[in-house]
Amino acid sequence: MAKCHVCFRHCEIEKGQLGFCGARMVGSAPDRVTAANYGLITALALDPIEKKPLRNFHPGSMILSVGSYGCNLRCPFCQNNSISWSEEALQPLRRNVQKVTPEELARAAEQCKSRGNIGIAFTYNEPLVGYEFVRDTAKLVREMGMKNVMVTNGTAEREVLEELLPWIDAMNVDLKGFDPAWYRKIGGDLEQTMGFIELAAKHCHVELTTLIIPGENDSDEMMEEQVNWIAGLTDKDGSIIGRGIPLHISRFFPQFHMTDRPPTDVRRIYELTDIAAQKLDHVYPGNC
Repeated sequence: MAKCHVCFRHCEIEKGQLGFCGARMVGSAPDRVTAANYGLITALALDPIEKKPLRNFHPGSMILSVGSYGCNLRCPFCQNNSISWSEEALQPLRRNVQKVTPEELARAAEQCKSRGNIGIAFTYNEPLVGYEFVRDTAKLVREMGMKNVMVTNGTAEREVLEELLPWIDAMNVDLKGFDPAWYRKIGGDLEQTMGFIELAAKHCHVELTTLIIPGENDSDEMMEEQVNWIAGLTDKDGSIIGRGIPLHISRFFPQFHMTDRPPTDVRRIYELTDIAAQKLDHVYPGNC
């Protein structure tokens, strides 16, 4: 049995078993947990950078988006549940998975330059549960003069992020609300996500996304508390930069295990956008 070091769960994993995320296992060394999903690709597409969403990072460009499988949260409204934490996604044997090396993926990104591609975005599932592949590929992408983007829930220990930061140019972090109880409900830890965002903002371009769930994270008070915290974030020199961090406020639609409520009212999205805009310079309503 070995202990995983990626996130706050610190799963103790036996040989032949997988961690909570469905993507980490005990490798050849009996005391070391590695990525079971290393180099296993479930999705690959050339997307507009705005789709990540990143609105203030090389707008108008394209980026080669790649996903694997597994996630360390349990959001019942997950849009990518087939590769994150549905029963299908958590099976040890998966169909429609393509094996690629970091070198092959980096070359694919380079070959897409003529189509406006600026690099690779690690997205769709949670890339941190397979951070080793992100790290190894991102190094090669950087050597080719291209950019690395990560779309993540920010649920990882500081040491994992520090290993990735030298190679990551931008990220969008899902900040799923600003209530520890709500985070526990979806299997996360707000404190760890806040620490992740604080460190990331000191070293790369960061944008945040909050999906507004009716009756869960849609109060004025929660948004006010959230944007007050964002506005106070600093860079590595201690200068306050939080006001310039973009926040995407997105509309919920019923799906997966959360079909017990209607879509978020469009008016509510704009009301929360107005609240956030009092403290932040770049607030974008989404899915409206």
